[in-house]
Amino acid sequence: MKRTTTLILLLIAIACTTQQQTVLPTTGSATVTGHVTLNNAPLPGVAVSITDATSASRLTVTDANGVYRFASVPAGRYTLKLELAGMSTTTRIVNVGGSANQIVDARMKPSSVAEAITVTAEAPSVIATSEIGSTYSAPPPPVYVRRDEAAKAAKPMTVTGGVAGGVVGGVVATNMAYEYQALPEQQYASIKEHDYIDTTKEATTTFAIDVDRASYANVRRFLTANQMPPADAVRIEEMINYFTYSYPQPTGPDPFAITTEVAGCPWDATHRLVRIGVQGRNLDEWKMAPNNLVFLLDVSGSMQPPERLPLIKSAFRVLVDRLRAEDSVAIVVYAGAAGTVLPPTSGADKRTILDALDHLQAGGSTAGAAGIELAYKVALDNFKHDGNNRVILATDGDFNVGISNINSLETFIEEKRKSGVFLSTIGVGTDNFRDSVLETLADKGNGNYAYLDTPKEADKVFKTELTGTLVTIAKDVKVQVEFDSSRVASYRQIGYENRALANKDFTDDTKDAGELGAGHSVTALYEIVPKGNATGTIAKLRLRYKEPKGDTSKLIENQIVDKGTSAFAASPDMQFASAIAEFGMLLRNSAHKGSATFADVAALARAARGVDLEGYREELLRMVETSRALSGESGHIAAK
Repeated sequence: MKRTTTLILLLIAIACTTQQQTVLPTTGSATVTGHVTLNNAPLPGVAVSITDATSASRLTVTDANGVYRFASVPAGRYTLKLELAGMSTTTRIVNVGGSANQIVDARMKPSSVAEAITVTAEAPSVIATSEIGSTYSAPPPPVYVRRDEAAKAAKPMTVTGGVAGGVVGGVVATNMAYEYQALPEQQYASIKEHDYIDTTKEATTTFAIDVDRASYANVRRFLTANQMPPADAVRIEEMINYFTYSYPQPTGPDPFAITTEVAGCPWDATHRLVRIGVQGRNLDEWKMAPNNLVFLLDVSGSMQPPERLPLIKSAFRVLVDRLRAEDSVAIVVYAGAAGTVLPPTSGADKRTILDALDHLQAGGSTAGAAGIELAYKVALDNFKHDGNNRVILATDGDFNVGISNINSLETFIEEKRKSGVFLSTIGVGTDNFRDSVLETLADKGNGNYAYLDTPKEADKVFKTELTGTLVTIAKDVKVQVEFDSSRVASYRQIGYENRALANKDFTDDTKDAGELGAGHSVTALYEIVPKGNATGTIAKLRLRYKEPKGDTSKLIENQIVDKGTSAFAASPDMQFASAIAEFGMLLRNSAHKGSATFADVAALARAARGVDLEGYREELLRMVETSRALSGESGHIAAK
């Protein structure tokens, strides 16, 4: 009996020793997946991160069925963390070995923190704030948001109690207290149109260039839905700059060429129009310096509709297809938290990049600021001193966790651009679209801003205009015009309201201005009231710019000459740009629209349409026809 007992103990000891000496394979990779539930019900929108021993982390969110998935996880020991606002954080240790998939399910529990319920009175349809500008919205549906994340748009009425369940940012909430509030929807920076300036009082005007095109695509989205856009959504300079013009390529040492033209004004026969065109040098894709790109993608609950995250994923597939082996891409996502879905990966490994995009799901709140911070960190860790370093943020702009104050965001981005990493923004969405936020971030981040309303627009941004989207050839570009008061009585700039600079800023190299991408063109229009003999040199044109990595500006000077050309004898480019300006003023119901009509816009644009291989100019004519019908303008715009 004693011998038998001794043998059994020895066998147990051997078994324990063998178990302790089991070593996980150090090679291979596997998939880590699982099902997250709350009270046996699927829980979507949970931020799930997996972190290795070196603190390298990847992040995803659970889908509508509460399922998460990490593909191609290398062998090793990992910490799996699951987080969702209002829930207790859950942590698991995962040992990945060989190619055997790991299934790690989790049950979330509500946190013990309770809050009061606040029922807010109905929000007005239009809200004005000094920080954001104007807010346009149709009557909004109720939205559930965390009390500490909500904007206080109206005087609340407080009721104490708990909430049994609800929907928060697209995810289920149970036993949690939330504030019910009708939030404002689409937000646009307030635009106060330029008025006429008497040249005897101030003959000089200064502005920063703007290559953004977002406003045009957004206006198209409204008109496609048979709605007139709100006035502040119409930025006339972005509508004009959406199109390409026949500007000559630069031949000298400067990275762009300048063109000027003066002709009659279509909507006021007593006025003249001045056109200033800046054409950036074209750059072949194969000549581009290596790109260090970080895709920063919003995967919060508001991004679920097909015109949001699915459209963004489709757009980035277009960009990935254009990448080269020397380019690198990382993907950072944010919802309730932020994390790296894909570490810096060569553009040659397209399958890995596309797989990471394909597995993204939307759900949770919107920790946009945390995402921006992490994206900059990833970009700087992989910084290419001889290349283009850029974060591309794609979102509806609805930040409700972290830094959500627009002034704080501006300060943060202004500081980060000093690192040499530029920030571009891609906007999507409709009901809660934050145009004002995305425009500000791109402006302060030395980047450009585009709005995606269709897959065709994604092709335009990431295929047709790829080098302009990614490669900056000049920064802090400022234009100054000094009119001759003996030939010009007064003037007003059309558009560029949010790009106006003080005249003293022109020579101040610390003052931020606009950036110009490779192959991009910029067009600016002035409407002038002539005085006396208006022909001849009517103004001096000055332009300052910095090299992409420079700190000291260079000066270019030119003259603007009026040869007495009528509106109908102007170049086709001048006529087409004038038609778009007229269209924009009608959409804004501008006080300076004069005799403009949608029929006149269509006639002028059609006459100057020219070659239209992509169909963009024909599309403009359809937009004009829709606008005429929606406005109630009598008559019919005849097709030619």
